[in-house]
Amino acid sequence: MRIVMAGASGLIGTALSSRLSSDGHDVVRLVRRPPASPSEIPWDPANGTLDPAVLEGAGAVINLSGANIGARPWTPRRIDELFRSRLDPTRTLTAAMRRADSPPATFISQSGAGYYGDAGHTPLTEESPAGQGIMARICVEWEAAAHEAPTGVRLVTPRTAVVLSRSGGAMGRLLPLLRAGVGGPLGNGRQYWPWITLPDLTSVFGFLLTSGHSGPVNVAAPDTADVNTLVAGLARALHRPAVLRVPAPALRLAMGKLADELLLASQRIEPTLLRDSGFTWQHPSVARAAEWVASGD
Repeated sequence: MRIVMAGASGLIGTALSSRLSSDGHDVVRLVRRPPASPSEIPWDPANGTLDPAVLEGAGAVINLSGANIGARPWTPRRIDELFRSRLDPTRTLTAAMRRADSPPATFISQSGAGYYGDAGHTPLTEESPAGQGIMARICVEWEAAAHEAPTGVRLVTPRTAVVLSRSGGAMGRLLPLLRAGVGGPLGNGRQYWPWITLPDLTSVFGFLLTSGHSGPVNVAAPDTADVNTLVAGLARALHRPAVLRVPAPALRLAMGKLADELLLASQRIEPTLLRDSGFTWQHPSVARAAEWVASGD
């Protein structure tokens, strides 16, 4: 299958493009710099520039574009950048699809667990309503932009959980502390963090390419866990203590709005569609996931 990918240089994009290529797919990467190989195509999403011919007859387009949510403090300018870095590429892709004579068959456009806001301990399925807050607004507008794809294109919006990897990603700052024995839970630790390992995430995207599903899909492991359980499992696999809890006021002082929306918010996501479809996780439990993360030492 010919797959056009936006956002291929990030943690998820790098792993996914490698996985899809190894599975025999022809992966074309959209880049904002001069192309370094025939598999790279230039585009300018900030100005809405993309040749529709790039998408002609593609089996799928995968959109992973978006600035790193937690990389910098949430100033008004940064919040605007978080919106634009997602909405501009998504609208550029859908506009090019509408101009194409033969649009791609499938459009997988990333969303996030932040769609549900801070939902406490309530189980969240794909049918659950959007929550409140900046992250929820970003995800709602992001998905709405993806729905501008032309009729006949199968649209999937994966609401992706926190990605566990051996380096980088959402756990990139916490894992070194845990490995050093100076990490611990954040806040009271009773907030639910939806999670999934990077290998399982790439498997989910491969599954969604041919599954026939459309609409939102909760992309998370089936073992829901609060922060206390998740951090304890990782520390146990790393053979380190995890007793240095960081209180919520300290997190808010250091990170502002980021703390409440990314670290202290609770989302008990249920991957209902994946589970009902018979998808098989390589790391379905916190223990299995933690063992995989720790084996990268």
